[in-house]
Amino acid sequence: MGRSMSTILRVGAMAMGFALASIGAATAQDPDGPTNTIVNPPANADKTAVKGWTGQVSPANSPDGITLDAHQTELVHQVSAYFESLQSLKGSFVQIDAANKRMKGKFFVKRPGRFRFDYALPSKQVIVSDGENLAIQDLDLNNEDRVSLDQTPFRLLLRKDVDLIRDAHIIEVQQSDDLIVLTIEDKDPNSPGKIKLFLATKPALELKEWVTTDAQGQDTRIELSQLVKSDDLDGNLFKIQPLGPKKAMPQ
Repeated sequence: MGRSMSTILRVGAMAMGFALASIGAATAQDPDGPTNTIVNPPANADKTAVKGWTGQVSPANSPDGITLDAHQTELVHQVSAYFESLQSLKGSFVQIDAANKRMKGKFFVKRPGRFRFDYALPSKQVIVSDGENLAIQDLDLNNEDRVSLDQTPFRLLLRKDVDLIRDAHIIEVQQSDDLIVLTIEDKDPNSPGKIKLFLATKPALELKEWVTTDAQGQDTRIELSQLVKSDDLDGNLFKIQPLGPKKAMPQ
């Protein structure tokens, strides 16, 4: 566990929003990301390759969120119901950091709380949540860091009973003809973290991407594609496997 939190941020970040998307429709899209990409330009360049897994993200402007009107409340309930209906899913992701560096791979999700992100080569990074802990493994360096899933903003979306009105401060709610944008922050002071969700509304509600922002104001965006409902995901996918023995450093 010998790495600093800044290194943890460097080694992990896409999410579970973890890994989430539409259970209703399996979409076949460009493997490099959704065809209708939601543009959210990165801020200043950042050296890190993978961020956004832990709760070290920028604070909300208001500690209590915004006051919702009836329409906004209904939108938040719709998003809660969407994540509540999500049971299992697999697909592809593209991660874009503040320096516009892209990494991609495959992800698997099984509620409650379990997900796995396998980064494509040349990266040798694996992110696994077993429902309680989130492990960030660098197979190339043979190193691992773990944090409690409760210390990530993703716990709000993959918990057994999803209720964002109850559990989250609603920082932003916007709707266009075919898009809902929702920014949430955990109400639990011991589970800091803010995440911005982009959900398509047509033909059905479906998570398209999310954005996390670190303490320096740098954004990391995760785009989802090729989403498939899969009820037969192997439970072993979500076991945190021990790393092999470390190789001796050459003299």
